[in-house]
This record gives sequence, C-alpha cells and structure tokens, in this order.
Amino acid sequence: MRLALISDIHGNLEALTAVLRDIEDKGADEIACLGDVVGYGCDPQACLELVARTCRVKLLGNHDAAALGRTPIEGYNSTARITAEWTRTVLSDRDRACLESFTLQHRALGALLVHASPCRPDQWPYILAPDEAAEAFGAFTEPICFHGHTHIPAIFTEIPGAFPARRVAHDIDPHEESRYLINVGSVGQPRDRDPRACWTLYDAAEGAIAFRRVAYDIARTQSKMSEAHLPDTLVERLAAGR
Repeated sequence: MRLALISDIHGNLEALTAVLRDIEDKGADEIACLGDVVGYGCDPQACLELVARTCRVKLLGNHDAAALGRTPIEGYNSTARITAEWTRTVLSDRDRACLESFTLQHRALGALLVHASPCRPDQWPYILAPDEAAEAFGAFTEPICFHGHTHIPAIFTEIPGAFPARRVAHDIDPHEESRYLINVGSVGQPRDRDPRACWTLYDAAEGAIAFRRVAYDIARTQSKMSEAHLPDTLVERLAAGR
C-alpha cells in the first residue's frame, strides 16, 4: 500500500492540481489530506471539491475549523484573520457540510494521522521544538505519526531518556525500533524557503517514506489572490517559500 499524504493546501488550486498530478504519476493507492484545505488562498471551494473527490481520508485543520466558526479567530494575526473572514463569506452550505464531515485524526497502515499534534488535536498545538515533540510522542503509541500545521517538512525521532532529535526532512526507511513524528509539509504555502509544493509518500510494504517537491504556476496563484484583494504579504510570500 502506497499512501500519499498532503496537508495545508490553503486554497491554492494551482499547487493542489500539480501535486495531484505528481501523486498519480507516482502510483499512490490512496490519498490522505491532513487538513487546512481552506484559509489564506483564493480557491477554497475548488480545493474542497478536489479533496472530497480524490482523498479517502480528510482531516480537519484549524483554518477549516475557523471557516466553520468552531475556532475563534481573534487570536490570529491580521492577515490570517482577514482571509478567515473572507473564506467564510465565499463558502456555500455545501462546502461547509463537506468540512463538517472531516475528522480530527485517523489511523492507517500502522500510523496515526493528525493535522497539528496528537496531543490535544482540537487545540492545534505546534510541533517545532524538541520539548513540543516530546509531549507529542507521549500522546500516541504507533511507530509513526504524520502531521502538518507548521508548513515545514521535518522529522523528529524519539530518543529514550532525552529530547527527540529534529532533522530536516529527507527520504528515510524508518527503523523498526524507533518512533517518528513526520511533518509532511505544505501543498499550498511552504515555509521552509522552498516555494515548491510539498507532499509525502509512505510505502508501507517497503517501509519507506519519501518527500516530494513539485513546481507549480506561482505567478498565476499570486495574480488570482491580488484580484481577490487578499493581503499583499500573503501574495508575496508564495514566491519566497516563507
């Protein structure tokens, strides 16, 4: 079984379309979306339609929850708040019903799938530092937990008696005696200084995990965001991957 893992699409239709083509080329058997289909970008409806049609697993992200009114946006920064409010205005009842069907976590192929962290998944904590990873490891028992949320592909490895080791994302063959937290990266708004869309392929039979980067038409996405009068900072950051 070859499972494609995507996350943090954020209404970026061009990036999502490019990633789905790459997933098809790589011959994945199923696709799991780890959340944040909407927010920031200008094509939330089209992205929701594609995810609903192509992904067997669909998890709820914090921006998805904000679009449903489940998560308060008062604590968001100004650009996130503006786009969250904009997204709420463009989603139809059908779109909201689709988001309502998303779940907070899923187990597949011996791995746990979440959006932010297995620790308090409905509160969306970040996993960026070793102490945050240590807390997350205490909240699941599977060998691997795949997640998104930070938009930065990364690997944390559990080390008994010490803080987990953090590494930049790279293709790995997980060791049977180790446990891992694996951030699958962002499709629609990468923040690791690489503007290409990111997704992850998990080959359960071979025990291999591969990170994929896919170029897409960033200028087209930026043009559409500007036409929708979304914040300039969001438009500009796409080309910088930050």
